[in-house]
Amino acid sequence: MDVLINVFVALHIIGIASLLGGFLTQMKAMGAGTARFGPAMLHGALVMLVTGVALVGLNQADDQTVNNLKIGIKLGILVVILALVYVKRDEEQVDKGAFAAVGALTTANIFIATLWT
Repeated sequence: MDVLINVFVALHIIGIASLLGGFLTQMKAMGAGTARFGPAMLHGALVMLVTGVALVGLNQADDQTVNNLKIGIKLGILVVILALVYVKRDEEQVDKGAFAAVGALTTANIFIATLWT
């Protein structure tokens, strides 16, 4: 079970790297007002959602303690990120506020995951 959990953790990290990497590559465009949400950002957020749900299920099946409050907050943040990216994915230009919000929420999710023990 540990190997399976670790595989899903690795996939979860790949998803967050895709989402955050897509944001970081658009930082210069955001300054110019021409940033847009790329497919990698949407797919990264979806990978995070699927692997995160799987990780909760696998950890509970392995009788490990799961902090439901932490998971609920992270899920809520991810749903907001997914909503923003999904709704505005086809727009040629995304306003700076929405784009910056996705970056800030993604960063907040990372800090919650790593610092909340």
